[in-house]
Amino acid sequence: MMMMELRHLDAALLVLILGHLSSALEVPLDLPQPPTITHQSPKEYIMDPRENIIIHCDAKGKPHPSFSWTRNGTHFDVEQDPSVMMRPHSGTLVVDLSRARPENFEGVFQCTARNKYGSAVSNNIVVRQSKSPLWSKEKFKPIVVQEGVSLVLPCRPPAGLPPPIIFWMDNNFQKLPQSKRVSQSLNGDLYFSNVRREDSRNDYICYARFTHTQTIQQKQPITVKVLNLDAINDTMADYYNDTELLNEAPVDERKPTFLIPSGHSSAKMVLRGHVLEMECIAEGLPTPEVSWTKVSGDLPGRRASFLHFNKTLRIVNVSESDAGDYRCTARNQLGSAQHTISVTVKAAPYWISGPPKNLVLAPGESGVLTCRASGTPKPSIMWSRNGGPIENSPKDISRKVEDDTIIFTDVQADSSAVYQCNISNPYGYLLSNAFVNVLSEPPRVLTPANKLYQVIENRPALMDCSSFGSPIPKITWFKDSRASTLDGDPYILHDNGTLEIQVAQPQHKGKYTCVATNMLGIYENHVYLETKEPTRIIKQPDDKVVQRGRSVLFECRVKHDKDLLPSVIWLKDDEELPDDERFIVEFDSLSITDVSERDAGTYKCIVNTTLDHDLATAELTVVGRPDPPTDLELTDQKKRSVQLTWIPGEEHNSPIEEFVIQYEDSLHRRGHWHDLARVPGTKTTAHLKLSPHVYYTFRVLARNAVGLSEPSSPSRMYKTDPAAPDQNPKDVRGSGTEHNNLVITWQPLSGLQSNGPGLHYKVSWRPKRPGSDWTTVTVANNSRFTVSGTPTFSPYEIKVQAVNDHGDGPEPAVALGYSGEDLPVSAPTNVRATVVNSTLAELHWDPVPLHLIRGHVQGYKVYYWRRHNLHKHNPDHMEKRILTFSGNHSHGMLPGLHPFSHYSFNVRVFNKKGDGPRSTTQQFKTPEGEPGPPVSLSVTDPSLDSLTLAWSPPHEHNGHITGYDLKYQPVNNSNELGPEEELALAANETSVTLKNLKYSPRYRFYLNARTSAGAGPAFSLEHAVKLEEGKPSKADKCKNHERLGGCLG
Repeated sequence: MMMMELRHLDAALLVLILGHLSSALEVPLDLPQPPTITHQSPKEYIMDPRENIIIHCDAKGKPHPSFSWTRNGTHFDVEQDPSVMMRPHSGTLVVDLSRARPENFEGVFQCTARNKYGSAVSNNIVVRQSKSPLWSKEKFKPIVVQEGVSLVLPCRPPAGLPPPIIFWMDNNFQKLPQSKRVSQSLNGDLYFSNVRREDSRNDYICYARFTHTQTIQQKQPITVKVLNLDAINDTMADYYNDTELLNEAPVDERKPTFLIPSGHSSAKMVLRGHVLEMECIAEGLPTPEVSWTKVSGDLPGRRASFLHFNKTLRIVNVSESDAGDYRCTARNQLGSAQHTISVTVKAAPYWISGPPKNLVLAPGESGVLTCRASGTPKPSIMWSRNGGPIENSPKDISRKVEDDTIIFTDVQADSSAVYQCNISNPYGYLLSNAFVNVLSEPPRVLTPANKLYQVIENRPALMDCSSFGSPIPKITWFKDSRASTLDGDPYILHDNGTLEIQVAQPQHKGKYTCVATNMLGIYENHVYLETKEPTRIIKQPDDKVVQRGRSVLFECRVKHDKDLLPSVIWLKDDEELPDDERFIVEFDSLSITDVSERDAGTYKCIVNTTLDHDLATAELTVVGRPDPPTDLELTDQKKRSVQLTWIPGEEHNSPIEEFVIQYEDSLHRRGHWHDLARVPGTKTTAHLKLSPHVYYTFRVLARNAVGLSEPSSPSRMYKTDPAAPDQNPKDVRGSGTEHNNLVITWQPLSGLQSNGPGLHYKVSWRPKRPGSDWTTVTVANNSRFTVSGTPTFSPYEIKVQAVNDHGDGPEPAVALGYSGEDLPVSAPTNVRATVVNSTLAELHWDPVPLHLIRGHVQGYKVYYWRRHNLHKHNPDHMEKRILTFSGNHSHGMLPGLHPFSHYSFNVRVFNKKGDGPRSTTQQFKTPEGEPGPPVSLSVTDPSLDSLTLAWSPPHEHNGHITGYDLKYQPVNNSNELGPEEELALAANETSVTLKNLKYSPRYRFYLNARTSAGAGPAFSLEHAVKLEEGKPSKADKCKNHERLGGCLG
């Protein structure tokens, strides 16, 4: 939309430039000149008797012209009629109708303005009185028609001036609805393609509005009765004796025929530039649809439109290309009809290159007046001089008339005059005045001196040098120093003296001088040009979709020239913003709070400066939850189903995605609503499956992207009859709470599922073995039953059937259950262990037979404990641990063991009741593993180049310690590590002295213990060496790292 607006702006700018460059030569009013008509009334003047008649005629000239009038071709003496006056310094007539009769001033008026240099005349102004005659008081008999026939109600308003506007209304002044079936024709009659029962009414009233007098005339009401004759009783015949009964025969469906125009073809003439309206109204059943084509070409896209439900084709600004054959086609399911309209285009005279222009000539110069026009048929041309036929004017050897041109050569002072060109054909005329003014005048520049022009960069700059002189002056332009004339790129000098820079840049600003020269003198004028930065919207408002009640913000940030003060205007749908405090306008934004649907529309930000403007638009769409559906209706009612229909509510700009159908059961749970069905948002009908013995009430909710609507009003109640249950309880189970019982449970049916009153259950069970008989009990108002005296953990077949007062439910499915469990009576056998490594063992056992478990096996539990560490330094550990293996397993892995240890374990089976007896206890030993880190590492006896390291053995030996590994390396002041030294130490050593440590201020030490399984993790330490006498600082002594085990000075 914004680009379209900018294109309109560019077009307007182009028109402005072209008009600027081609404006006619104006003679300053202080110089002698013949009269020029400046204002006159239109050729057709319709007077309102309630107001004064004002016929305009104004003119300029030097000396100022005098005025006279003719009426119907003869002199009209203004002074003889006291009701008529002529305005001072003007030829405008004013007729006071309070003192005169309007009809006395009807006629053709023409004004003449004259001075000593010539006479100019106005158009012929036809003055007529407006008319709004009364309708005749005729009374109409009621029109009785059979349903389905066509009908025309005539209007036939009285002729008025101008013609009235016709419309049909009822007694309440409400417009009668029109459609493809019922519509008004161009002449005002009301056409029915076929009538229906609902067309019966007694107030079909045609109105005629006369715009000039602002009056409305009313035709007498017409009564129409539409009947189905098959249903009329013969005894009613007398009632219709005083009515006009149309078409007594039965009415069948039929293909279209045209009511207007008649026949297969017709012709129409239209004038160029006028509006062409063609209509085709057809009758038929079903109602026909009308379409249009141009036989010999395409319809004129933007100038063509379809009115009155496609029955009228309207073409504006008709041109010769619109002539040809047009075809209207009426079509329904039974066939079609066609009518061809042949259009011819005539043309009143029209200018080809504009009316003739005034000529200003110096004595001895030559010139041409051209009066070139066209029309259909070709118009004739007649020249006049000073209002009289040119052939009757004094002979002038400098003048030669050649058809539509007058040629002047070597003119003299007495050649000044006003010439009239009258071009006419049967459809109209053109009358134009053009003077020839013979003057000798030195040049003058009419553009104000020192005028400042401000333009936007990269836009055209136009600097005027409007001048006058006779002969016509030559114009030259200079800039600043006047070193050379401005002629050629980037400058364009136009014939009227205007200097144009097509694309103005900052370097073009400055002082410009225009010089006007002719044989009688020279005149110069100075103007100034400034360039400004363009105004631009750099942050345009974005389209928004907002929920009702929320807020919205449109941004409109602007960049502009520092010398131009912009103003920002916001419009909604091209009109001012509503006077509402919810609309908050800042310089660069518009915010709207508590948005409602009436706020939706197109918002436009317009930034104006004195030189340019910019604009941007954004669309606001307001969405909301749908309105609730309405008009719920139940149809197709059956015992177990019903069809529900509804009318959707307003979507509020967000399409409905689905409808949710809910029901209330007034019999079982009054006041509780439950979802029953969902259907897509494109449907308005749902086929609902129902349950017996329910008092249904339905309601419908609509959902869109915003949310769920309020519920609709409830439907009427729909009761279903009781029936036997059609389903049994679900989730039937059997299990014991004691070792000698069986508890049977189930999920009871809801009231909706019961299908009728007296709901109870038949509970049956039997041992799961061949030849067992069913035992059955009846249970009401409960969902469990306990069977006592059962064997421990025995399988049973069980079933539960729903029953009510109307019969049994379907045969129930059989479920498997077990009586109560007891503790297992046997332990796993053949328990054994296999050591995998120092921390992992694999255990095996033979499972307990299922019948000895006396319940559902839940798994096996391994009880294990560490008897003692095999190293003498570690005490015994007797803490017992349990590892559970779920399910019926016969082996498992035992992780997380301690190396070099002695373990004991046993295994037990368990069911839901608890653990069974333990198995025999078995033992196993784990092999040696890697030792833990030394407990401590410290420095003793440091000297200038040596120190002693002392340590404590690991807490976790995990085997026999076979020795220690010591590694150490120097560390310089940049924390860079030097070469590593390594020492192997005996298992019984707990200290070592290191000598010759004089090559580095600090050393890093790593100590770890070894067993037969390998070396354990190291204890690390960093220490500073005494390089001089005196104690080193704490920082020098030790720098710990995250992984160091300790630090000593």
